[in-house]
Amino acid sequence: MSLVSGVMMTSGNESSVDWGRDAYQCELLGPQKTGTDAVRRSARLAKFHVPEVVFGPGSLAEIGHCALRLGGRRPFLVTDPGLIEAGWVDEAVGHLRRVGLRPVLWYDVTPNPKDHEVEAGFQQYAASGCDVIVGLGGGSVIDAAKGVAILSSNGGRILDYGGVDRVGLPIPPTVMVPSTSGTGADVSQFAVITDTTEHVKVTIVSRTLVPEISVIDPRLLTTMPDWLNAATGLDALTHAIEAFVSRAHSPLTDSHALHAVELITGNLVRTQVRPKDFTARLAMAQASLEAGMAFTNAILGATHAMSHQVGGLLDAPHGVVNGVLLPHVIRFNAEAWPERFVALGAAAGIPTDGVPPQEVAAQLAELVRGLADDVGVPKGLASLGVAESDVPVLARTTLKDACMATNPRDVDVRDVETLFRAAL
Repeated sequence: MSLVSGVMMTSGNESSVDWGRDAYQCELLGPQKTGTDAVRRSARLAKFHVPEVVFGPGSLAEIGHCALRLGGRRPFLVTDPGLIEAGWVDEAVGHLRRVGLRPVLWYDVTPNPKDHEVEAGFQQYAASGCDVIVGLGGGSVIDAAKGVAILSSNGGRILDYGGVDRVGLPIPPTVMVPSTSGTGADVSQFAVITDTTEHVKVTIVSRTLVPEISVIDPRLLTTMPDWLNAATGLDALTHAIEAFVSRAHSPLTDSHALHAVELITGNLVRTQVRPKDFTARLAMAQASLEAGMAFTNAILGATHAMSHQVGGLLDAPHGVVNGVLLPHVIRFNAEAWPERFVALGAAAGIPTDGVPPQEVAAQLAELVRGLADDVGVPKGLASLGVAESDVPVLARTTLKDACMATNPRDVDVRDVETLFRAAL
């Protein structure tokens, strides 16, 4: 048994399956006296760490009060040119100034934030005398904001913190405002930064990265371009599915993961076809939140570990890569633990009564692929630029990714190569 950034997990598939299934039963047994029972009870312990959440239409108006409550006087507002063009930055700055704050704006962030961008952002943060850090944007903006926060109190280079629990000192208070419905970065203990020398993504996992406050205003989702709506929605679906089958899942994460799957499969296409359908936007905002709360506590799996490598190599949209890879990983993991996919299938609307678990998992994989088709995601990685010659390197770096630790099935380099080739 080991601890992954505050999450109790087991090292073997069978044990993790047994303890996961028995979690509610163990809760009812009361104090145990035997050593075996004590181990069983300790194995189901999990810390559920989430920010304060301000949720609902118009909640962006609360951003100033949130920063003020955290001691802010000169907030460092991290965003990107797209949010400026959409008008959300002007609105946010107005709310910050209305409560007497003097924000400093930094927007030199690109998709899949780069190591040198984060370090440049930190230099501006340090020179400006700012305090609270506010991230307004998608996952790239929020990850960059977290990177600036890490360097402000820990120093060094941002890539020094790749892996689990390497951020030793507390970071400045953070307020995050997501503008997409999928990354979950506004509630997570993750930051993913691109190493521009090695062309890989580095995953930083630390409980210090969970923001103090997440402000979720579904109005911001209405200005996403279609490709980003599709990518982030599939990212959220991947979060929910991987969290549910993770070795570190718990009853607390399971309920959020299942509800997120239900919301996404029922609403993502509606947001793509009818972008102004606010009921669907509200559902996707909640789905992103719940999937984020699930995966930040249960961690993820092989899909994300693989996707990070493709994104680092090609600067490809993370959620699009997830959409291509997820059906293949579902089939692979279901070979070891098909029963775990039954509840996921039911949440997605698949009939499960009397259906063998392996068949439910296969249907779930097909449903995910069909959803990806409906929102315009390519069928293979080759169309994104991945070549057969890239596979050996991608497979080796995948095994180093922190997300692989909680995949429900043991994986070796040959398995990852096979998955990549199937997804080409």
